[in-house]
Amino acid sequence: MGKIIALANQKGGVGKTTTTINLAASLATLEKTVLVVDADPQANASSGLGVDIKEVDCSLYECIINHTDVHEAIYTTDIEGLDIIPSHIDLVGAEIEMLNIENREKVMGKLLAPIIDDYDYILIDCSPSLGLITVNALTAADTVIIPVQCEYFALEGISKLLNTIRIIKSKLNPKLEIEGFLLTMYDSRLRLANQIYDEVKRHFQELVFKTVIQRNVKLSESPSHGLPVILYDADSTGARNHLALAKEIVSKENSGK
Repeated sequence: MGKIIALANQKGGVGKTTTTINLAASLATLEKTVLVVDADPQANASSGLGVDIKEVDCSLYECIINHTDVHEAIYTTDIEGLDIIPSHIDLVGAEIEMLNIENREKVMGKLLAPIIDDYDYILIDCSPSLGLITVNALTAADTVIIPVQCEYFALEGISKLLNTIRIIKSKLNPKLEIEGFLLTMYDSRLRLANQIYDEVKRHFQELVFKTVIQRNVKLSESPSHGLPVILYDADSTGARNHLALAKEIVSKENSGK
C-alpha cells in the first residue's frame, strides 16, 4: 500500500512545488513508483513535470467536483514510474463548490483510495493556504513534509500550520504525522541561514530532515524547461540534495521509524 505525503506550508515561496517535483523524480530514480497530485490551482507542479496545462482534459478539479474516475486524470511524465494528476485554475472555485458536499474534508482521500496500491508514494503539492483543498490533502495523507525557507520570517506562520495539523489529527485523520521539516533555499555562507537552521533544529529536533536543500541556479532554471532538476542537470547541487532527501525518506521507511 502506498504512502501519501502532503507538502504543506501556507507561507508562499518556501519551495513546496520545487520539492514535490524533485523529490518525486528522485524517488522514481530510486525505482519507486510515484504519483504527484497537484492540489495547487497555480498548477506549477504540473507544468514543472512537462504537462501542457492547456491540453489537459481531466484534472484534479474534475475528479473532485464531477466525480470523474481518477484513472482518467493520471498523466505520465518523462520519468519512468512517475505519474501526475494535474491541477487547473478552476480548482480556485472548487472550495466553494465543495461546501455542499457531504464529508467534504474527505473527498480527496476517497478519490485516491482506488489507486493507493498502484504507487509506493503519492505526493500532494498543496497550495499556499489552509483552505478546504489543503485540509483535504492533510486528511488523506499519512504524513506531511513542511518546507521551511532559510530566511528571517521562516518560523512565522508555522504555529498556525501545526495547529491545523493538530485539529485535523484529532478530528479527521488520527494517523497523520509530521514526516519532517525540510530546510530549503539554504546558503551556508549566510550567517542568517545558519541561525535559522539552528533555530528550527532547536524547536523541532529529530523532526528536521538531515538533508537541506541548498540555493541552486539549476534548481531554479529546470521548471521553465518542464523538467525535474535530475533530468536537467543530474550533477547539480539541487539534484544531489533531492536524491539525498529521497534516500533519507526511504531509509526511514525501511527502518520502520
